[in-house]
Amino acid sequence: MISFLKIDVYVGEIIQETDYVKRFRLYPVEDELLPAFTGGSHIVTYVKNGDQMIERNYSLVSHPTDRTRYEIAIRKDEQSRGGSVYWHENMKVGDRLEISWPKNHFPLAFHGVKHHVFYAAGIGITPFLTMMEDLSAEGKSFELHYAARTKEECAFYDTLNAKYPGKCHFYFSRSEKPNKMSPVTMGEHRIGSHVYFCGPISMVKEFRDAAESYGYPSHTIHFELFAAADDGPRNSFVVKLANSNKEVAVSEEETLLEALLKAGVSAPYSCRVGGCGSCEVQLVEGEVDHRDHFYKDEERGKKNVILTCCSRAKETQQELVLNL
Repeated sequence: MISFLKIDVYVGEIIQETDYVKRFRLYPVEDELLPAFTGGSHIVTYVKNGDQMIERNYSLVSHPTDRTRYEIAIRKDEQSRGGSVYWHENMKVGDRLEISWPKNHFPLAFHGVKHHVFYAAGIGITPFLTMMEDLSAEGKSFELHYAARTKEECAFYDTLNAKYPGKCHFYFSRSEKPNKMSPVTMGEHRIGSHVYFCGPISMVKEFRDAAESYGYPSHTIHFELFAAADDGPRNSFVVKLANSNKEVAVSEEETLLEALLKAGVSAPYSCRVGGCGSCEVQLVEGEVDHRDHFYKDEERGKKNVILTCCSRAKETQQELVLNL
């Protein structure tokens, strides 16, 4: 059923894109058109594994105008917390699950943009597939730079070459002639270009810093993250909710957001990796160890806020007071 909260779907087909990447086609259980979406959108998938609910965000890779099905592409990551491994090893054609309506925290910029440049590493290619579909339909100017270890591990390589000849640049670090994607190419783009980054945190940070050093205005730099950074120890602490005086203990094994949700607190969130700012909560009292990639350093000093999906109290057993 399609409601304003979740959509019931089933796995209609599974395509092995590479040794590590599978594409899943999801169809509505009821014969209804799925909600429309724009390039860069993602969905939240809710998969039951026994008593555990596996909740993960995945970029949509199907054509934005095709409302009969959604497609997502998932790379198997042995270091994951169970999401990608479960999808690769347990999901079968016919399995049912729930998904959210499409959300877009990584939209294309259009006003005043002369040229769009996408930099992808590994599975970071996924949001750019729909973005390029939208731009192609609008007749807009764009190019793609895409890094993978080998051609065989480069998901959607043949599709991209066929659809966008001359617009795709590939970099294979473990080929006979290794070629590494470098931020140096950003110095060659024409004035009015916007740059977009998606991939591992280290790659996104390197290219984001480089873009700023080259003088790209902040509104022309766009990025999306797929995982939260592992920045320091996960200390335990306590938060007090100013609106109810309720106290919530946060253990070393969980994020502040996870602890709030487990305690029945209606806390906002979306990406869960410190990249979109959706889980921002006002800080009333306490010191925060900021671990997000959303704020700039100067903003952290001015704003009394915390992103609950990744940031923590500065000291073990410290109390934070939140405006919740």
